Amino acid sequence: QPQLVESGGGLVQPGGSLRLSCAASGFADSGLRLDVYTMSWFRQAPGKEREALSCIRGADIVTNYADSVKGRFTVSRDNAKNTIYLQMNDLKPEDSAVYYCAARWLRCSHYVTDMNYWGEGTLVTVSS
Repeated sequence: QPQLVESGGGLVQPGGSLRLSCAASGFADSGLRLDVYTMSWFRQAPGKEREALSCIRGADIVTNYADSVKGRFTVSRDNAKNTIYLQMNDLKPEDSAVYYCAARWLRCSHYVTDMNYWGEGTLVTVSS
């Protein structure tokens, strides 16, 4: 069964940086080609809807959705390691949320309901 596992969350001070990872597994075992899946990062703060941040298709075709993180967050993908990353710089308290990675076949989308697979999430807390 395809699985996505996020890691790298934690407590960081405002202005700090974190790099989140999302490791994908089980796609080949399920007869699926991971390389045709787009990979996205979403986040959900308490009391708020889950929002799309960025999507990466192929090795380096990126679509950014959230104006609030432009210039601070960067998504990347290492196909050899079946892993995507979210580099987060200049973190702000309002970035505190559970961060999720998700996979969707072929095309990027910012809709939660369009995703085919989800990870369990990793908690990021930005506080002094």
